[in-house]
Amino acid sequence: MQENTKWQNRDLAVLWHPCTQMKDHEAYPPIPIRRGEGVWLEDFDGRRYIDAVSSWWVNIFGHANPRINAAVKQQLDTLEHVILAGFSHEPAVTLAERLVEITPPGLSRCFYADNGSAAVEVSLKMSFHYWLNRGQHKKTRFICLSNSYHGETLGALSVGDVALYKETYAPLLMESIVVPGPDCYAREQGESCADVARRQFAHMERALGQHADEVCAVIVEPLIQCAGNMRMYDPEYLRLLRDACNRFGVHLIADEIAVGFGRTGTLFACEQAAVTPDFMCLSKGLTAGYLPLAAVLTTDEIYRAFYDDYERMTAFLHSHSYTGNPLACSAALATLDIFATDNVVHRNRDLSARMYDAVAELADHPHVAEIRQTGMVLAVEMVADKPSRTPYPWQERRGLRVYHHALSKGALLRPLGNVVYFMPPYVITPEQIDTLGSIAIEGIELATHE
Repeated sequence: MQENTKWQNRDLAVLWHPCTQMKDHEAYPPIPIRRGEGVWLEDFDGRRYIDAVSSWWVNIFGHANPRINAAVKQQLDTLEHVILAGFSHEPAVTLAERLVEITPPGLSRCFYADNGSAAVEVSLKMSFHYWLNRGQHKKTRFICLSNSYHGETLGALSVGDVALYKETYAPLLMESIVVPGPDCYAREQGESCADVARRQFAHMERALGQHADEVCAVIVEPLIQCAGNMRMYDPEYLRLLRDACNRFGVHLIADEIAVGFGRTGTLFACEQAAVTPDFMCLSKGLTAGYLPLAAVLTTDEIYRAFYDDYERMTAFLHSHSYTGNPLACSAALATLDIFATDNVVHRNRDLSARMYDAVAELADHPHVAEIRQTGMVLAVEMVADKPSRTPYPWQERRGLRVYHHALSKGALLRPLGNVVYFMPPYVITPEQIDTLGSIAIEGIELATHE
């Protein structure tokens, strides 16, 4: 029996995998990975795969990165964990200082959580609680964009709009106000993405005008709706939204969990609109994929609304057992060190251009509606009919065909429905990008061949 088969059998006897119909594994068993190095993953039979999706968008500096490894190992010999209620430690303090320094101006307080969904929950609760402490008891609702995704916990699902994840649990969720978003895929003839943003913002303006007195916050994924098929929009929408939130007295929550830390061409996506949100949620690339950690950055004004004598019961009592874990904070500090010393964002511009060049020929493919890109995220949308942009029926699972072809060629591509995307670690080489491009082109050709 091959090593892979042995581990697959053991896996399927006990594990329940995330975001998976487990019956699929009867035909396609999970691939057991024994080691990683740089952009490569290696299974137990010695086959290697380029990790083109950064292992769910988290691994930005490669697997087993020596500098991050060293930081975590050093921390492991000093302090693995301590309760952060009533206690503190150097990695948590230093990381908070660094995050305050590099995030948009005005974000001066850092609250730690364990993962992206938890960070969204913190921001929702904190926004609601702020208004409660300020005596505005009617503010109990949130506004989100169509096609948005903010995580899998119940609060995060409530402010998302991807039916695949949300529909089943609808009876359990609070009711949010969903506003048509600024997705540039829907642009009309002759329209720019900025034009779409301005046109679509009328819906948000109207919603805020009607509901501001009952709304705590608007939550958005700046520039890219990642789980929503990598749909992208112009920074103009963020500028308009920041102004409107100010005018209507509503918080702005920027969910930069997937798009932060260099993904969009700037360290944070909000920089491209020169806006500061009231809350910024960070995770994924924060630790370069090493350990679970999230942070919610917010303003001193919001912090002060909770600061009072204990008897007034205004404190924010949200907590996680592993809040501010020292090992995770050390991995995050090493990650920020790499950004600080290696000119990462600038170097990514060349890699970003190479990514587009690698698949540019697909622009004329009869079943490709669009190639879209923001920074180090590139997406290719397959459709049944190009002129009308009629999508393939989801039941045909065309993206799954690309996935299996890519695996056979030594690459991990994990399409979102009919959207094939690249979101690789920043340590990828131009030549490896070319390889991914060739594999994706072959896979799309096979997947769209009737």
